[in-house]
Amino acid sequence: MTQPTAVPVVALPDDIEATLVLCRHGESTWIVEGRFQGAADPPLSPVGQRQAAHLASRLGDRGRIPILPIPSGPPIAIWHSPLARTSATATPVGAALGVPLTAQPDLREIGQGAWEGRLVADILASDGDLLRAWRQAPVGHEAPGGEALVQAAVRGARALEHIVDRLAEASRARGGGDPDRAPVIGYGSAASSQPWGLVVGHDGLLRVIVLTLLGLPLERFWTFPFVPAGISVLEFHRGHAIVRAHNLDEHLAPLQRPDPTAGREGAL
Repeated sequence: MTQPTAVPVVALPDDIEATLVLCRHGESTWIVEGRFQGAADPPLSPVGQRQAAHLASRLGDRGRIPILPIPSGPPIAIWHSPLARTSATATPVGAALGVPLTAQPDLREIGQGAWEGRLVADILASDGDLLRAWRQAPVGHEAPGGEALVQAAVRGARALEHIVDRLAEASRARGGGDPDRAPVIGYGSAASSQPWGLVVGHDGLLRVIVLTLLGLPLERFWTFPFVPAGISVLEFHRGHAIVRAHNLDEHLAPLQRPDPTAGREGAL
């Protein structure tokens, strides 16, 4: 039996009490066209720009019903991939929260080599077996000239180590949290003064970050998809990462429309 591929270890300090919010960028022009993106740099589509604005408004009004499981006050930092679609999503969020942005190169999307910019239908015609293998068993089946998933996990862990260090420092500066607080929802929630940070990134790299925090093997890569401009929340408590919410997107309801790509293969 093949041993699962372990993700790099990013240890959470036992005394950390903090929250990490993960948001994918809004819809890009290449998503609309059905093209592979990877480390290429298409801009947001007009809908993607509106998604970013709605995301910013929602994060700026976390207390309205339904209340987001995010502490009060501004985040200690907003980290984002330097690619255009993430920068353009992070910009209105930073303005709404009154926090400057920090570009983090290690948060860029997983490189898709020769597939970047190509229509998914064309890739299926020329490299169909490899694309199907990538989608079935992504470890060891990357695009021609693309970035191996293990390599992406290593740089994702580098970015995550920096983020965890910052959150741990802020947590200790605030005296930490209650070590006896139950991790079961309904028995008390995170302290409103708990520090939190925000990452605006890409579907693929955010998947890797979640696997790393949860200690899951890279073979589980397809387990946690991220919707454009959605909100996911992880809480750090007693050295563990706890998933509090994933893919919250009620703030995007005004933009819902029939999906012309329904039933069509997607791409990173």
